[in-house]
Amino acid sequence: MPREKQNFWRPDKEYKGRRGYADCGEDSAVSVLYSGDEKGERMPGYQITEYCHRMIREHIKEGDCCVDATAGNGNDTEFLCRLTGADGKVYAFDIQKAAVEHTRKRLEEAGLSERAKVILDGHEHMENYVRETVSAITFNFGYLPGGDHQIATQADTSIQAIEAGLRLLKKGGIMSLCIYSGGDSGFAEKEALLSYLETLDSRTFLVIVSTYYNRQNHPPIPAFVIRIKEERGE
Repeated sequence: MPREKQNFWRPDKEYKGRRGYADCGEDSAVSVLYSGDEKGERMPGYQITEYCHRMIREHIKEGDCCVDATAGNGNDTEFLCRLTGADGKVYAFDIQKAAVEHTRKRLEEAGLSERAKVILDGHEHMENYVRETVSAITFNFGYLPGGDHQIATQADTSIQAIEAGLRLLKKGGIMSLCIYSGGDSGFAEKEALLSYLETLDSRTFLVIVSTYYNRQNHPPIPAFVIRIKEERGE
């Protein structure tokens, strides 16, 4: 059954057409909780978008390099560009041409085009483009509303991308993962991602998995990986 017809966290009219299921950007559709098919209520101050961005802000300074691994409509790309400033660099990846075009247009309208490189390629290939260590990497799994629902993140390439991102992540850097479940491949991907995160070496990475514990209908799961030491040395 298509996600729009299910009783999940869904976009309201204000957010239609933006990356909701798969983006935890500044104005993402998943920031609205729906308890029924037609009506819902906002959760001011407790939106997944705000929660993720608060965590990310603590790990970025001007001039840093960051990665938006799932560009979508450019919400997180713009957010990272503003944090890293004029001397920073942001790499954004998406496999959909429409998403890349939307992101580039958003950055152009915001006057931020020079701060980002938007790449039409799978995020599992990020190491082919990013040569420096990075302070933050954002992942928002799923598909792009308004796009082809058959084009969605898959567990195998998602884990490959996480592994690539962790190799790029510098000490003190953070990886943000917005994990969704329900419908399509969401449940299988969620379980695979959480199982993978559990295997990360606790001496090298701090893994934080949050949950909207008393919310029903499969709310999104914000997770964070922070590198606390280098692979070798300290």
